[in-house]
Amino acid sequence: MIFYRTLSILFCLGTCALNGFSQEPSANDHRVRARDLGVRVGTTPTGKWNAITDVPGVKVGHTTLHQGKEIHTGVTVVLPHGGNIFQQKVPAAIVVGNGFGKLVGSTQVNELGNLETPIALTSTLSVGPVMNSLVRYTLDLPGNEDVRSVNAVVGETNDGYLNDIRNFRITEEHVFAAIHSATSGPVAEGSVGAGSGTRAFGFKGGIGTSSRLLTPPNGQTFTLGVLVQSNFGRKLVINGAPIGDTPAAMKAALEQPDGDGSCMIVVATDAPLTRRSIERLAQRALHGMARTGSSMSNGSGDYVIAFSTAYRIPYHETGSLVVPPLLHNNYMTPFFEAVMDATEEAIYNSLFMATTIHGKQGSASAINLDAVRESLRKHSLLVDPAPAE
Repeated sequence: MIFYRTLSILFCLGTCALNGFSQEPSANDHRVRARDLGVRVGTTPTGKWNAITDVPGVKVGHTTLHQGKEIHTGVTVVLPHGGNIFQQKVPAAIVVGNGFGKLVGSTQVNELGNLETPIALTSTLSVGPVMNSLVRYTLDLPGNEDVRSVNAVVGETNDGYLNDIRNFRITEEHVFAAIHSATSGPVAEGSVGAGSGTRAFGFKGGIGTSSRLLTPPNGQTFTLGVLVQSNFGRKLVINGAPIGDTPAAMKAALEQPDGDGSCMIVVATDAPLTRRSIERLAQRALHGMARTGSSMSNGSGDYVIAFSTAYRIPYHETGSLVVPPLLHNNYMTPFFEAVMDATEEAIYNSLFMATTIHGKQGSASAINLDAVRESLRKHSLLVDPAPAE
């Protein structure tokens, strides 16, 4: 697993170099995910990669830009499937925790109940260029020659503390690179893609992901995955334990600027859900975020974009009524628990895998994992780390 994760990171670095941007050396070899540290969230098992890409067909791609102290930004894309998403839409819903943000495309998704482009996450002032790039990508796909309306979905958090946000570094080339590099399997986490310049709880934030496997009574196993772009605060809690109640953790927290801000959450599942059930699932993801210590403050843009890959909604009507088999509401509770757990763990992964970044206005230090261990041992919350795969 470590081998494939390294390949994913190296591919990201190569993409950045080709785009004319030098990449700071990665320190991810010194970072570990939550489970490797001994943190377990909930009891539901994870998928093979413990990532949103455990959901069959879902792909994730990054373009990461790091250059000196001025540039720390990027793009992360999530593809529900590898085909023409406009022609074969997927059921979806978007939920707002606190609406101080710039989420493009939300009203049509909630009005029609479907998603028709890849989901892109980026920096606040890059939403416009990324939206235009998604539209161009969609219009250029074979079969879309007569398309005259595209509802691109783009979310953001503000990386302006570490990144020179006003200089619009993200271009169409970067968006296309993220889409074309999107793969299944392990997902690069931490200071990559849209998480390159983010901060969370006063530490370096970033991209994180996690997944859960669920088996309702019918015996069929479904997968649920979450990916987050963490850029929020403010009092970090891990598995119910306050991080900062030991000398080492408190010292680390006091050295950081306040980590207020926003969070983007993407939820995917292959369970056959109605649009309403997908919305209910998205609402519970916000509870997972709250468990980590967030109050979704006044200045936060906290959003959940959720979709199911279980069936497609064709662009052209077929002339017949097709009703896919759907999961009964009585079996939704385990999915609610799973999405809360996966969201919580994805946020921890975004912190644990993030590396220290020295940026335009200051630095954001990676969270001290030794201090985290100290706090969790104090509360008897560590388990034996997961064995290496």
